[in-house]
Amino acid sequence: MTGLGVPKGPIYRDNDHKRRLESRNGILQTQFLLHTAESWNAGSRFTPELLRELQRLAVNQIYRCAGYFRDGAVTIQEVDHQPPPWQDIPRLVAEMCEYVNGGPGKSPIHLSAYVMWRVNWIHPFFGGNGRTARAASYLVLCVRLGFIVPGSPTIPELIVEQRAPYYGALRAADAAWAEGRLDLTKMEDLLSSLLAKQLLSVHQRATGLNSP
Repeated sequence: MTGLGVPKGPIYRDNDHKRRLESRNGILQTQFLLHTAESWNAGSRFTPELLRELQRLAVNQIYRCAGYFRDGAVTIQEVDHQPPPWQDIPRLVAEMCEYVNGGPGKSPIHLSAYVMWRVNWIHPFFGGNGRTARAASYLVLCVRLGFIVPGSPTIPELIVEQRAPYYGALRAADAAWAEGRLDLTKMEDLLSSLLAKQLLSVHQRATGLNSP
């Protein structure tokens, strides 16, 4: 949904209530993500509606903007990037989706890195942009691989555990884009390393190497 009058502001009572809601919403978002990936078929497409649903699940009952693109300006603390005007969001999100839905030739890691960066760059919501970017990126990775990636913790969870490399990769992609280049090298490298770590956890469980 777009247009003027997007509801804003928090709904949660206090920080403890917010943490409980975030935990619950994270489970619901993950369940939706896995179901979507499992039911993906040749006619399925990555769409703005899908992105909005991922955001709605992430911030439901936390922020009033759940499920809505923003209709005003936002700033991101401690970064140089200024998100684009809200009027451009429908076009930019649609272009991002078309990039993902495009023909063969782009690797799953590249498309996952692209979505991770591009959602953060567009910053299409008043809240939940990071959680939505990580979920959407992981969904694209699973869909393009053709299976649910096994192992735990997952890439989104590993990013939350150590955010500095993630922020560094976002800044590097922002800097390249400011120069007129699409360069996702650092984000692709980060996601590749985290994918390897997630898959390694399966081997460790199978061999008992991570047993106490």
